Amino acid sequence: MTIQTDEVMKAAQEVEVSESQIAVHWREEEYFVPPAKFIGQANASDPSIFDRFTEEKFPECFREYADLLSWDTYWHTTLDTSNAPFWKWFVGGRLNASYNCVDRHLAKYRNKAAFIWVPEPEDQVTQAITYQELYKRINEFAALLRDFCGLKQGDRITFHLPMVPDLPVSMLACARLGVIHSEVFGGFSGAACGGRIADSKSTVLVTMDAYYRNGELLDHKVKAEEAIAEAEKQGQKVDKVLVWRRHAGKYSSKTEMVKGRDFFVDELLADYKGKIVEPVSMPAEAPLFLMYTSGTTAKPKGAQHSTGGYLSYVAGTSKYYQDIHPEDTYWCFADIGWITGHSYIVYGPLTLAATSVMYEGVPTYPDAGRPWRIAERLGVNIFHTAPTTIRMLRKLGPDEPKKYNYHFKHMTTVGEPIEPEVWRWYYQSVGKQEAVIVDTWWQTENGGFLGSTLPALQPMKPGSCGPGVLGIYPVILDEEGKPVPKGSTKAGNICIRNPWPGIFQTVYGDPDRFVSTYYAKYNKKKDSKDWHDWPYFAGDGALQAEDGYYRILGRVDDVINVAGHRLGTKELESAAITVEEIAEAAAVPVIDELRGRAVEMYIALKPGQKPSKQVEEKVSGAIERLIGKVARPKNIWIVPDMPKTRSGKIMRRVIAGISNFTSPGDITTLANPEIVETIRQQVQSEKVKRGETPRELTAKELEEIKAFGKAE
Repeated sequence: MTIQTDEVMKAAQEVEVSESQIAVHWREEEYFVPPAKFIGQANASDPSIFDRFTEEKFPECFREYADLLSWDTYWHTTLDTSNAPFWKWFVGGRLNASYNCVDRHLAKYRNKAAFIWVPEPEDQVTQAITYQELYKRINEFAALLRDFCGLKQGDRITFHLPMVPDLPVSMLACARLGVIHSEVFGGFSGAACGGRIADSKSTVLVTMDAYYRNGELLDHKVKAEEAIAEAEKQGQKVDKVLVWRRHAGKYSSKTEMVKGRDFFVDELLADYKGKIVEPVSMPAEAPLFLMYTSGTTAKPKGAQHSTGGYLSYVAGTSKYYQDIHPEDTYWCFADIGWITGHSYIVYGPLTLAATSVMYEGVPTYPDAGRPWRIAERLGVNIFHTAPTTIRMLRKLGPDEPKKYNYHFKHMTTVGEPIEPEVWRWYYQSVGKQEAVIVDTWWQTENGGFLGSTLPALQPMKPGSCGPGVLGIYPVILDEEGKPVPKGSTKAGNICIRNPWPGIFQTVYGDPDRFVSTYYAKYNKKKDSKDWHDWPYFAGDGALQAEDGYYRILGRVDDVINVAGHRLGTKELESAAITVEEIAEAAAVPVIDELRGRAVEMYIALKPGQKPSKQVEEKVSGAIERLIGKVARPKNIWIVPDMPKTRSGKIMRRVIAGISNFTSPGDITTLANPEIVETIRQQVQSEKVKRGETPRELTAKELEEIKAFGKAE
């Protein structure tokens, strides 16, 4: 599929857009109102809540979140800006995160399930772990970490654990001691884990022998050897490796245990049976954990999150935006290896005495009905997952939800913008038109939600996250720092004008990078202690509709500039996915000698659909109709599958490399690395046939292609 140059130039001239803005052609979607039944039971159903969080009442408005916690010592300063932009929240206050998540609930909820853990194999027993049992496990493991490993307040420890109950136990044991934990997503390689060990200067690694993925018991301990070797290469020695076992008393890895370094946790725990560890009272601003960004093209950044501010923020947003009540059964279908799992599987729900479901495996094992069987069996009424998972379930099991008798009152989407077509399937098929949806926008660095509708009080709009959440004051700025007005149909860089309790404290060990990455762009007074002078730069493109709702367009690095017309990848992909046959779409830039850059679309079809010229033409037509001629793709590639991470995200940088005849880069973290060569042969051989011969890219062009999609 090609387009003539004069057509492109003419189309580009039809819309005036400055280089600092992204042009947007997305139509405004209809509103969906929350059901009366939901409003009647909601934690936030009184509109006066908006008055309590106005800018005039900032920062004291966040006392409402902090008061959801139990404090050992009350704070004297709600927000300290004396070392801007290194904000300190609830200064003078002291508390313990483990106590707030478990101990304080025992009097009332001792025998209530804190976690319900579902193993991936359906023939294995689901475990209900009560608050009393969780308390016991946390104390025993905390005693082990303190007495056997010698860990104390302020030390760092790295976990490389899958979705098993031992992970939240390990986290909360560290929080009890004031030890800073750093969990590495279980799907990451040993080398990725080793780099994070070295950066955090951890001396202890907590891992597991094996876990289930797609029906297979994977050897996970093997990654520990690679992690330790990589850490040592970077100058950090690991003294002890603690190994949890997936099956009690049985070692399921082929990797040998190293004497004097490696220890089975279950064997060590025999010495700590029944031990109680008093929770260490921590300053509110003491670090609770590190969460590393993925770092596809640069060194991962260790986002350091505080104890008091972070815990307050996830408690407040869990209460008002997730609408969690103690009697709810809540399922965040994410991985604790990401910030979503920290905030909205562990810390947020447990502060509210929730029952939180954890699932070990993949959403579609053994089939696409698995999530709905679990929801029906456990009586889940709040469901929380990512657009990646929603698209996968829509692709492989569009009619599965109707087979099961579950009923959600509330559903969340998180992690990336959701296409309106996919949103509607989520609402109609998964939610059975009974549930409210909160489409949340936030990032690893933010601790909790930044953009969302308040579910009982604001209507939903497909593809739009809604306004800033309570106490968050966003603004869209162009490259020169001028505000882009709402309703202008122009996009820019979304920023947050004010600090909030969940914001991370710094990049661990690199405060200069913290300032330069997130604050320097729009700061005009470097010595200012006034928070108004330090807008937070999120790195995402967005526009604001006339009604005040924001539409997030994805990373500003992922904008494709065609003949001076800046196109957001999410808008292109949303247009493609309106075609009935299409399950997934990915837009990437290709270097084009005539236009500078052109768009290429990669398409995966729904099961049962066959590739054809007609499907390509439908996609091209949809993009032209919904966006304009300038956006018509140079090529459309119908591929058998997309290269994806273990968490299901499409790796756009890989296919951008293929389209531009450059290296696809590191593919070791892909769930399906074999697909890369299949796509490369298909695309590059066809390009050569069409006369699109490869040329050597300039250093700048090469860097742009390598950086595309780096946020993944």
